[in-house]
Amino acid sequence: MNCRDRCGACCIAPSITSPIPGMPDGKPAGVPCIQLDADYRCRIFGQPERPAFCAGLQPAADMCGDTREQAMLWITTLEHATRPQASGKPAGQTA
Repeated sequence: MNCRDRCGACCIAPSITSPIPGMPDGKPAGVPCIQLDADYRCRIFGQPERPAFCAGLQPAADMCGDTREQAMLWITTLEHATRPQASGKPAGQTA
């Protein structure tokens, strides 16, 4: 599967904790990567400075869905499900 033209969901929806050229502290979820160009393509695709996290994301039917909106929703949902809890307790646990 190839990336959808003008999508960029994987460069916007997830948080990236490793340095990115122009974003030395990574990026928060929902913030476009500084390396995302006007056509929603990665300027450092295939370059050694591209974070390993980014290189590990591969387009797949379940992640990308049929539309950019579906891809954003899927990746955002995963982001929320995998973020550390501030209390140190699993989500939903109060005691």
